[in-house]
Amino acid sequence: MLYNWQQADWPDFRYNLGRIEGDLLAFADRAGQVGGLLRALPEAARDEAVADVLIAEAIKTSAIEGEYLSRPDVASSIRNQLGLNVPHEPVRDARSAGAAELAVQVHSGWDAPLDAELLFDWHRILFQGSRSVAVGCWRSHESPMQVISPRIGEPVVHFEAPPSSRVAGEMERFIDWFNSSRSAVAQGPVRSALAHLYFESIHPFEDGNGRIGRALSEKALSESLGRPVLLSLSRAIEANREAYYDALKQAQRSNDVSEWIRYFIRTLLEAQTLTETLVEFVLRKTQFFDRFRERFSERQSKVIRRILHAGPDGFEGGINARKYKNLTEVSKATATRDLQDLVVKGALRPLGSGRSARYEVNV
Repeated sequence: MLYNWQQADWPDFRYNLGRIEGDLLAFADRAGQVGGLLRALPEAARDEAVADVLIAEAIKTSAIEGEYLSRPDVASSIRNQLGLNVPHEPVRDARSAGAAELAVQVHSGWDAPLDAELLFDWHRILFQGSRSVAVGCWRSHESPMQVISPRIGEPVVHFEAPPSSRVAGEMERFIDWFNSSRSAVAQGPVRSALAHLYFESIHPFEDGNGRIGRALSEKALSESLGRPVLLSLSRAIEANREAYYDALKQAQRSNDVSEWIRYFIRTLLEAQTLTETLVEFVLRKTQFFDRFRERFSERQSKVIRRILHAGPDGFEGGINARKYKNLTEVSKATATRDLQDLVVKGALRPLGSGRSARYEVNV
């Protein structure tokens, strides 16, 4: 079977929106709900909500590719760039810094016209400090660009992109399409789905195509809304990576992309639900700190903030005396007293007892 780019109608994508009109209306409605939730937050809490969503996006878009970043480094980098850390916190991991900076750039620069140099800038940001990837340029190697699954014996080839000799021409046509489709494709989620599939099918970079393709999807949504979209698409995709890769694989076999658009918009709806959860969590955090203002020691405040920066799921397994001791560099006895004091104050609730005693924040 020929891939989509090998077929005579490439890249004239065909689709029928009849089965997803309700989903498109739901997306618009939820976008308004998220915007309303944000506007209802105090300015400082609004900034925290933006930071939390961008942190989730940077971490999850890398996790989709099997690259697991340092959450503290990603969080510090994003919060530094948004002006939330005074003074700036150190960021040691270059990969985490790159993913974080790209997330902020895509969010803040949503209205910039797309051109090759912008994509090269994104690629340079993502791979800052890398010596193993050709950075800030289209791929040029002669070997086929294939998406494969390793397997004992012979790897499984899921997709093969156009040869490198075609990439510059294909990308010139893609960029023209992206900029003209801003007015030509009325439904933002549809344009976002098409942009991602189109870009992934060209696979123009030596590495990082998935992450930049998802950034383009976010840019397309922001342009349709006329403001930066607050959405962690990658968090929804990463929750079921297999479905994402299956949908992409099927879509790259034909230029009738109705099923791909249907899959993608349903994923966007899941992402909106996750985003609402994050924003509501920020509101609960704000109320929590208002309730306990000046009732924590400096040590206690540091640990509580560290837990809450981890998002709605908090520390994996909760906080215990050992983790508290490691974070604050105090004795185990002091850590235990601090934790018990936080329980008495109502800031923590116990999840176990005895040697397995651990706690979660009572937000």
